[in-house]
Amino acid sequence: MTRPVAVVTGASSGIGRASARRLAAEGFEVICAARRTDRIEALAAEIEGRAVTCDVTSADDIAALATEVGPRLDVLVANAGGAIGTEPVVDANLDEWRTMFETNVIGVVRSVQALMPALIAAEGEVIVMGSVAAHVSYEGGGGYVAAKHAVRAAIGSLRLEAYDQPVRICEIDPGMVESDEFALVRFHGDAEKAAAVYAGVVDPLQQEDIADCVAFVATRPKHVNIDSLVVRPRAQAAQHKVHRR
Repeated sequence: MTRPVAVVTGASSGIGRASARRLAAEGFEVICAARRTDRIEALAAEIEGRAVTCDVTSADDIAALATEVGPRLDVLVANAGGAIGTEPVVDANLDEWRTMFETNVIGVVRSVQALMPALIAAEGEVIVMGSVAAHVSYEGGGGYVAAKHAVRAAIGSLRLEAYDQPVRICEIDPGMVESDEFALVRFHGDAEKAAAVYAGVVDPLQQEDIADCVAFVATRPKHVNIDSLVVRPRAQAAQHKVHRR
């Protein structure tokens, strides 16, 4: 039998890579999309999927991804994104803000636009990887907070606009996840600062925990829509309140 098809953007690391593996375990043929070709080719070989080199900020790359997908798509995991920098708003590097908006917001919308016909044809599902930053602002996170608020607003509008279409739309908003690259990218490769984010935290979430949530959402019956799912480690009661040893 033909396997259902899922696309995961940002599949070369972290939550994206874990989600691709988890969906493959659920029986999906996963199209692994990301900029780093060597990584996604290795992942696709591991999970018997397909690799498509794709930068979500490129209209041409997204068009090529849609061509590879074809006429039907069961699940889109719009995961590509991330945070850069921790400067206060008044000192912000606006080029970094622009990059965050291009990936976290425009990239998500561009992916949805290109793949929506295939999703409708398959009565499929859009799963957008958001963040608890979409709900609460915090110091040093202005650009990322703004971007995640924006994508949450856009997806909320999309859900209302697509109410009469056979497509489910979900936003997953993780809290503190100890992934392999998120904090490292945010701190411009400073491994010591990245490690300090999780220092002493009692059992932060792992990227596989969020992948489990992706698989749960993707495998609900077609009449069941999980609008949004906020997932935190038990140790994180709020953005500013984290239990550390």
